[in-house]
Amino acid sequence: MSQAETAVAGAGRAPSPLWTFGILRSELTTTLRRWRTLALLGVLAAVPVLIGIAVRIETGDGSSPGPGGGGGGPAFLSQVTNNGLFLVFAALAVTLPVFLPMAVGVVAGDSVAGEANAGTLRYLLVAPAGRTRLLLTKYASVLVFCLVATLVVALSALAVGALLFPVGEVTTISGTRIGFGEGLLRAGLIAVVVAASLIGFAAVGLFVSTLTGSGIAAMAATVGLLITVQIVDGIPQLSAVHPYLFPHYWMSYADLLRDPVHWDEVVKNLGLQGLYAAVFGSAAWARFTAKDITA
Repeated sequence: MSQAETAVAGAGRAPSPLWTFGILRSELTTTLRRWRTLALLGVLAAVPVLIGIAVRIETGDGSSPGPGGGGGGPAFLSQVTNNGLFLVFAALAVTLPVFLPMAVGVVAGDSVAGEANAGTLRYLLVAPAGRTRLLLTKYASVLVFCLVATLVVALSALAVGALLFPVGEVTTISGTRIGFGEGLLRAGLIAVVVAASLIGFAAVGLFVSTLTGSGIAAMAATVGLLITVQIVDGIPQLSAVHPYLFPHYWMSYADLLRDPVHWDEVVKNLGLQGLYAAVFGSAAWARFTAKDITA
């Protein structure tokens, strides 16, 4: 059953948690079955494969290319040949600045504008749940996609890393060693933090999606905004505004590989994402509740 059919079927009933779950399930099914979404997930899954193969070819027999340092992507890459689990961290470091948020921007930008463009938005609002619940459902489906996309990268990297390289104890950025089980738990925690790092940008994309009736325009504007903010965040002369930009603390997840874990910048990142979600979520609600869906 499509989203519009689900809405019409519920038009004669009062809003209920079951109805909300039904439309959320319909929204998730529709989103995850779109060829565009599957193509995005396929590209994300391919990135760790390409990284793993490239590192394997470069090192030949799989021997370590040398010690690494710090917590950035190159340091993670230098550790991949010693432990395939590091391919998870390296793949997230490569995809987080561009590929992951770009995929989220496409899905978030199309969430409302795509329905308006297809002419199904008015049918979705026939149901008595109202615009607020529908908008929350749209946002929840985008957040689920954030998690799914991040897990696709992490699981693909874990499988490729285990296949091409040895796995075992993990050497943290602090130089201490932890067991493979704890390393795996930290990898899972990092994947969750990376997914949570995208909730602010997802709210921005949702807001942009309420401003236009063209899905393509909303997706292009959201991705363009991402690129612009990334450029601003890379200009040293604008360092005063950097801490207020949603991608500024994205790479703070590397602090979860320290022993003990450094939480300061991770907390700053999550707090900033929550602030963006509140501000742009409220703006999206204000715009959507006043939107003329008959146009």
